[in-house]
Amino acid sequence: MKKYLSEFIGTFSMIFCGCGAMVINDYTGGVITHPGVAITWGLIVMSMIYAFGDISGAHFNPAVTLSFAVAKKFSWKEVPMYMTSQFFGAITASIILLFLFPKSDLGATIPIIEPLKVFVIELLLSFFLMVVIINVSTGSKEIGPIAGFAIGGVVLLEAMFAGPLTKASMNPVRSLAPALVSGNFSHIWVYLTAPFLGMLLAVFSCKLVKDENCCDEKC
Repeated sequence: MKKYLSEFIGTFSMIFCGCGAMVINDYTGGVITHPGVAITWGLIVMSMIYAFGDISGAHFNPAVTLSFAVAKKFSWKEVPMYMTSQFFGAITASIILLFLFPKSDLGATIPIIEPLKVFVIELLLSFFLMVVIINVSTGSKEIGPIAGFAIGGVVLLEAMFAGPLTKASMNPVRSLAPALVSGNFSHIWVYLTAPFLGMLLAVFSCKLVKDENCCDEKC
């Protein structure tokens, strides 16, 4: 139960702070700024990894959880409860943001370019993120003091350059929760498919650049 609660709290914190920064930036006419939003995403991810990495592995993302299971670094029997915890954490955060800012889009991932281009960008962003994650994590626990910096850093980087175009989701529940609560499902299929495919590609690429046991260690 502690693992599932950790995934709930970590995902909740990530969505509340990350999407909250986007909402507050709009609400205040850009006071936080785009770099500020990107930094917020990076810092909250880093902080939650250090808070819960040794308890649940700090996935906070169904695509990460599935990818670790495919890589044989995470137990398949844990996948449904991890994903459920992540989903409800994200939904709870979005509901609170709706209460605080009822006229906002809740940080929904609404692209400003063609859906196919968004799909390609989100797939690549997710690929890059999982490449980093799988090399600093075991699936059940984060490795050493560098994990938070490495993963938080790549989230900040990707949010910084791709956020204005796609909102740099890289996480199905990060997009689904604001969509469900706000009722804005614009091109939601992109954000429910690209992260899974991009991260699974990262898992398969791992075998090409590392030893044969890259994806055979069970947690």
